[in-house]
Amino acid sequence: MSIWTWLQDVIGRVRWMDVLVSTGIMAIFVLMNRFLVRYVFSLVNRKKREKERTLLWEEALEKPLRLFVVVLGVYLGFKYLFSVRWETAIALDGLFRSAVILLIGWSLLTLSNRSSFLLEQLSKKIRLDDSSMLIPFMSKVLRFVVIVLTITLFGTEWGFSINGLVAGMGLGSLAIALAAKDTLGNIFGGIVIILEKPFSRGDWILTPSVEGFVEDITFRSTKIRTFADAVVTVPNAALADQPITNWSRMGKRRVTFTLGVALDSDRERLAAAVERIETGLRENEKIDQTTILVKFTEFQQSSLGLFFYFFTKTTVWAEHLAVRQEVNLAVMKVLEEEGIRLAYPAQRVLLEEGVVWNSEEEGLRSVSSAG
Repeated sequence: MSIWTWLQDVIGRVRWMDVLVSTGIMAIFVLMNRFLVRYVFSLVNRKKREKERTLLWEEALEKPLRLFVVVLGVYLGFKYLFSVRWETAIALDGLFRSAVILLIGWSLLTLSNRSSFLLEQLSKKIRLDDSSMLIPFMSKVLRFVVIVLTITLFGTEWGFSINGLVAGMGLGSLAIALAAKDTLGNIFGGIVIILEKPFSRGDWILTPSVEGFVEDITFRSTKIRTFADAVVTVPNAALADQPITNWSRMGKRRVTFTLGVALDSDRERLAAAVERIETGLRENEKIDQTTILVKFTEFQQSSLGLFFYFFTKTTVWAEHLAVRQEVNLAVMKVLEEEGIRLAYPAQRVLLEEGVVWNSEEEGLRSVSSAG
């Protein structure tokens, strides 16, 4: 029997009164879908104490539920209309189950969205900060699982058996495993990075291969924006095996340098300048008071070395530089008031009995003779 013949046979058995009743059933569900869904949510609200969470559930599931009511109305209408033929009833049941599978998949995709309230509540319970990459990673995994399950159930409903596919994958599992070795390594590397949390999104990190700010982590790689504003994609397997310096985890930021002053500086004035500089650092509220070192430590070839070692309380680069500038200007002021000059490259030439000597060589050496 051809499709056209079957369709004529079905239409011939249908009465116009059945068509009107079927259309009325569909119209009721289509027109009343919003009211029915709201009524269901109102019943749930009476039993739930946490109104805010219930509203979030409503926002996530309202559209899928409304569409389900429409599909249910269409199904019941056609079910009433074509109930005279069992073959038609079977086809309608399959269509209805397929639509329900797709709607459930849509709902689960909405709930597994990275910005969904369900994952936000989970992050609050396990005390994750906003920069954590665990929730985005879980969202991607859940969405992938939901899509695979939805496609599998939909295909099974229409007679597509996955047994042959599984058997074929079993035969080619070795080749697939070898081909996907790097991909699997990157996925496991991403899991290790997320669980150990050596860095979070937005952190400034340094590795042997790249330095910059972490933007995102995916199944295969981590995206890092460098200081040149370029995005570098690093495979997770490689990143997990490298030493990672997380500069954003600093509790304070170090400042260390050696300042050269003139060789002929007065001893007492130099000691007074060192003491005044150290006192100024200890009175500065922007400097961490745990470790502050200002010492005269070196006799250099053309200068005397003053060693500075301290930490700023802020780790923000711009604020850190502002504190360093403030300290440098204060040091210059103290040195000026004590009459201590900064060292600069100099060369002393000694004239003795017609011979010119260069004092910067390791030993005195004749460089020219006077007639």
